[in-house]
Amino acid sequence: SMALLAQTLALLAVTLTTMANKVKRLDMAEDSFDDQYQGCRPAMTAALPALKRSELQLNPAFAKAWAEATGRWQKRRSTDSPLSPAQATAVIAFATDGLHQEFNAAVGAAGRSPREYRDNFHFKTLHFLLTDALAALRADLGGTCQDTFHRLCGVQFVAQQGDTVRFDRFLSVPRSGGPDSCPGKGSLLRVYTCRGVDVTFFTTDLPKGGVVIPPFETFKVVQVTQHGDTAVMQLRSAGTSSNHNCEWLKGDSAGDSLG
Repeated sequence: SMALLAQTLALLAVTLTTMANKVKRLDMAEDSFDDQYQGCRPAMTAALPALKRSELQLNPAFAKAWAEATGRWQKRRSTDSPLSPAQATAVIAFATDGLHQEFNAAVGAAGRSPREYRDNFHFKTLHFLLTDALAALRADLGGTCQDTFHRLCGVQFVAQQGDTVRFDRFLSVPRSGGPDSCPGKGSLLRVYTCRGVDVTFFTTDLPKGGVVIPPFETFKVVQVTQHGDTAVMQLRSAGTSSNHNCEWLKGDSAGDSLG
């Protein structure tokens, strides 16, 4: 019966883990890598060719998505794009199925320490170009804010009214839509974003919609209500906040860059 007990405990552990996965506290996501590259865009751009070469070797998933995205953008031969070819390619690569999830999981953890970013985050090129692309698109649109609606099934967000929070990723949300309801636990977020921009012109591959919100935008939790198994939350843009700035160049000047 000890074996049975062990089995039961193992099963219980699995069940608890599954349940734990369904409740996610929204906070300032301190571990996420949130660099805005303020004041070092030219230096980063100069460092990019060597960095990209190195990452294409170190990160097969990035290499595959980058090659695919490059081909797709070249085929389009778009002349009215506000983005450079590298920026446009980054947006398309980011949306690639498979890479999207892997990249965001890495973004969520890479801010843990300078070493984590330097040694284990092989998406530095994509992070910089995507951040740069969103800033360029936002400037092109005149910096407008917009309401988005994001229904997420299987996860219930938890936050207090008045909290300031961030997402730990480049969050893609539809302007409106998503599933009408969830079979179990779910969240309905109404997010008023001033940094999120619509990338639908470049890609329709994003599973959750075309507006991409960067990890450094902060939000005030305006309202939280519970409807059955659904957490309904209203978030309003409250500016930006970054724990990191020009992180790669700090490593670079110490002489331990990949380039």
